[in-house]
Amino acid sequence: MNSEKPEVRPKKSRWWIWLVLLCAAGGATYLFPRVMQPSTQAQAKKGGDGARPVPIVAAMARKGEMPVYLDGIGSVTAFNTVTLRTRVDGEIVKVAFTEGQFVKKDDPLIEIDPRPYQVMLEQAEAQLARDQALLANTRVDLERYKVLFAQQAVPKQQLDTQEATVAQTEATMKSDKAQIDNARLQLTYAHIPSPLTGRIGLRLVDQGNIVKATDLTGLAVITQLQPIAVIFNIAEDHLPQVTAKMRAGLTLPVYAIDRDLKTRLATGKLLTIDNQIDQTTGTVRFKAQFENEDLSLFPNQFVNAKLLLDTRHGATIVPTAAIQHSPQSTFVYVVKPDNTVEVRNITVGITEGDNVSVDQGLQSGERVVIDGIDKLQEGSKVTVRMVGASPRG
Repeated sequence: MNSEKPEVRPKKSRWWIWLVLLCAAGGATYLFPRVMQPSTQAQAKKGGDGARPVPIVAAMARKGEMPVYLDGIGSVTAFNTVTLRTRVDGEIVKVAFTEGQFVKKDDPLIEIDPRPYQVMLEQAEAQLARDQALLANTRVDLERYKVLFAQQAVPKQQLDTQEATVAQTEATMKSDKAQIDNARLQLTYAHIPSPLTGRIGLRLVDQGNIVKATDLTGLAVITQLQPIAVIFNIAEDHLPQVTAKMRAGLTLPVYAIDRDLKTRLATGKLLTIDNQIDQTTGTVRFKAQFENEDLSLFPNQFVNAKLLLDTRHGATIVPTAAIQHSPQSTFVYVVKPDNTVEVRNITVGITEGDNVSVDQGLQSGERVVIDGIDKLQEGSKVTVRMVGASPRG
């Protein structure tokens, strides 16, 4: 009987396997949330956007009148501007106006010393009186010569000479009368009245100065302000439409707008059109008349002119902020009764200021989005605040 004990093999240690498993479990625990986080956030964001309505501001499409304007850049021009000048030489003894004063036609403005011209008038009148007496004497002599010639007491030559003397004296009297008229005219020129109704500018010559008719500098400038004109340019393509209206006898309104295109300064009417087209710019000059009762227009002032050519009645009008453009079409976001939005292709008509007319694709009474558009897509749910309404807290 074999009494030897069986050999006992030492048990192999597997602790490293457990170490590997433990590290793998730890790594998976660390990486799994981070790998899944983007998709989870995307799903949460997608679900949140679909559930949360987008706040927008909407406006109601309405029926109304849409004016058709022709726009042009122009300047204000006075109908009449006069520079006062003297027509006689002398000293300015009186200035009867103040700078910037409104004067009427024939109001006295400047007086030049009239005494030299008064003396000239008196001398011419004295010369006329002398020649009148001489003419009377020569006519009496002529009558005597006619009697003597009938009695054959004087020759025919002497009678002819006396008749010539009478004619010469009569011509001298006409010259005297012309001298009187000239003296009176010079005396009138010494008093300078206003040639028109308007506003007088700054005084260019002061009282006490000696002025001459040959002076290049005037005495003052008067500009007519009421009425006043605006000259502006319109593209030549619109000329047939405007001339057709004028031939029909229609009066076309013209509005003067300030530089910022925000304030209407005055309302006038189209007066005339220039007789030629400017080839360098392809435009035609138009002239409009404004009564300018409130003096809102001033000569050489820059204005934007708007010529009202026509008015479209019953047009569908929406704010320009609602109009969106893509490479394929022009569209608006329409708010449906269930407060979702629909992309609607439209055909745009006339744009005027903050409004635009829609020829096709939209009806009056429909709501269009004008604010919050960048967050919208087809079918988006929205919360609506109509334009002009106070937002809820």
